[in-house]
Amino acid sequence: MRQPKDDIGTREDLCLYRIQTAKENLQSARILLSAEEYKSANNRAYYAVFHAINAVHALNGNAFKRHKDAIGNFNKNYVKTEIFPREIGRKIGEAAEIRHASDYDDFYIASREESERQIVVADEFIQMVESYCEQRKDQEERR
Repeated sequence: MRQPKDDIGTREDLCLYRIQTAKENLQSARILLSAEEYKSANNRAYYAVFHAINAVHALNGNAFKRHKDAIGNFNKNYVKTEIFPREIGRKIGEAAEIRHASDYDDFYIASREESERQIVVADEFIQMVESYCEQRKDQEERR
């Protein structure tokens, strides 16, 4: 059954939902780290980053089915334009590579230090995204 149009929510609602999803993924990564499940912790840390990227995309009504498209668009429209620091673009790329290796490379050995770094990156990025979304909301309210 289709919902009435009034119940769909706003782009800001979707952004906040995706940030919450990112935070839940980050919490899962921390739990997995403490259980010494480093490959799975890398996966959840990456998905925290991915959902945060999609939170930013939600503000402009953009959606991407493929991860590489979401990341590529984010880098093109937010990193290269220096809305987000260039360094975070590099860290996102690294997180994607580590997640892929953790999930698909049979003999990949993930370390505690690597998982800890991925969690720090995810946490840092979620905070940046929250700040960006708040600034956008404030700008919209002033209009």
